[in-house]
Amino acid sequence: MNKNELVAAVADAADISKADATKAVDSVFDTITDALKKGGDVRLVGFGTFSVAARAASEGRNPRTGEKINIPASKQPKFKPGKGLKDAVN
Repeated sequence: MNKNELVAAVADAADISKADATKAVDSVFDTITDALKKGGDVRLVGFGTFSVAARAASEGRNPRTGEKINIPASKQPKFKPGKGLKDAVN
């Protein structure tokens, strides 16, 4: 399912226009993104938790040349599915 299909499904399920569904879906994505940018978590009980994990700097190798390269530290978004989502999938 892509974003357009998600918007169409939300519009049908909520009995709203696709324009309103697009605004709703975009607002949810923006709100989750803003919370993660601020270093917070987003916990949706039964669905899952979005969080940010710090990734330490490391040293890697270029597979073509074998040359050592430095990989800088970064922050990675993470998602841990909740029990309700796991149960629904299984």
